[in-house]
Amino acid sequence: MNALWLIPVDGSLPALRAVDHVLREAARDTIAPAIMLINVQPPLPSDVTRFVSHGVVQDYHREAGEAALADARFRLDAGGLAYSPHILVGEPAPTIVNFAREQHCTLIVIGARGLGSVASALLGSVTSKVIHLTELPVLVVK
Repeated sequence: MNALWLIPVDGSLPALRAVDHVLREAARDTIAPAIMLINVQPPLPSDVTRFVSHGVVQDYHREAGEAALADARFRLDAGGLAYSPHILVGEPAPTIVNFAREQHCTLIVIGARGLGSVASALLGSVTSKVIHLTELPVLVVK
């Protein structure tokens, strides 16, 4: 089975560290893994979407998602690593896990938020939730 790695990114420095780690790992291997780059946009509240058209909401999510993916895409392009970008809408952790399962990913590479374990448990970070929700291997990059 070919390696298919999922990299969730939100435009943050920890997410970009995960992208950089994948670039370093891929450079060491003779066969680079297939990469899926995703950004998950939280749904807008119904008291907002009730007053704007579905098309405007879709445009908003697409534009925000493209902005969040931009630096990661630039780094992967510069590193010569092929990838497929995806913008999804939903609650981040379950959306990441479901997408990884549906796409038959073999690894999720995700950035750490830099919070201590106590703060992470109290805040319920996306990374912690992904680890708890998936049965796939998860590589957390600090």
